[in-house]
Amino acid sequence: MVVDDDPMVITGIRGILQAADGVDVVASALSGEESVEKAGLHFPDVVLMDIQMPGIGGIEATQRLLNSVRPPKVVSLTSMSSDDHLFKALEAGAAGYLLKDIGPVELAAAIRKVHAGEPILSPQSMRQVIAKVRSNSDHRLQREAVELLSGLTDRERQIAELVADGLSNQEIAEETFMSLATVKTHLNRINVKLDTNNRVRIATMVVRARGH
Repeated sequence: MVVDDDPMVITGIRGILQAADGVDVVASALSGEESVEKAGLHFPDVVLMDIQMPGIGGIEATQRLLNSVRPPKVVSLTSMSSDDHLFKALEAGAAGYLLKDIGPVELAAAIRKVHAGEPILSPQSMRQVIAKVRSNSDHRLQREAVELLSGLTDRERQIAELVADGLSNQEIAEETFMSLATVKTHLNRINVKLDTNNRVRIATMVVRARGH
């Protein structure tokens, strides 16, 4: 489902995705309120969510969708790169954060990755996350991160470190000589132990523990 208050943006994204294999646009919405209503009718797997819209906006709409009976994976799609928007979207539970200048091929690939359970960020956004965490000198948060990471097994810690280094699930599988399914199993366990819900938060925890 595509959510944006600009009908031209929706039309453009629909046109892009119609040419993408394995991606069907089942609905669109012009507001956060409408997105919640439409999601309850069409049950999309992935939602591309604009952030700045009249009404409840994309952040609150994301929270409502993720608290629904059949929550979709939500990707924030915005025209501006803002630290404030980025962190609010991730805190709301967004599985990804992309800028609207992303290319057609990259957009379709990002949707497939999110659908497969691999949250995504544009490289610029990931750099923003890491820079923000590194600039935070809160030693209490660092100690908490170190304590949580100490509960991981050696293999889980290795995978968490590779996530923080920006490797995809496939790249981690190749690096550790494990199957992709095994990597996903380890990531699920890491999320439970760290009380996180996506790889961005895992990366944040690791960078915070490193303290630099």
